[in-house]
Amino acid sequence: MNILLVEDNPADVRLIQEMLKEVQIPTFLNTVEDGEQALAFLRREGQYADAPWPDFILLDLHLPRKDGYEVLSEIRRDLALRGIPVVVCLGSELEKERLEAYRLPADCLFVKSFDPEQLTQIFLHCRAAT
Repeated sequence: MNILLVEDNPADVRLIQEMLKEVQIPTFLNTVEDGEQALAFLRREGQYADAPWPDFILLDLHLPRKDGYEVLSEIRRDLALRGIPVVVCLGSELEKERLEAYRLPADCLFVKSFDPEQLTQIFLHCRAAT
């Protein structure tokens, strides 16, 4: 399974990498640090011309250059991208309310914590929904 992780915090990148080691699903992780890089990766532009098509996107909301809300909005408007499941990574349960206020549909929500079982369930749920 190819995963695109859109995360600018190196500690959170390491956390996700460690969780993926614990998940019983074979994964390959690609990482970008901001929203503009994420969209270039998804559209295979510039240095990402040969980027693999992701099965899932793990998207942080707090990103430089173009935040996660903008990225999610563009993904949902783009016919070529809207079919990719997006798992929004939240720093806390409180951020869920803000995301809902934007009325941007994420396929799943994931509160960042070291819980590989939660991540496994999210992947299985999103895979079943597609």
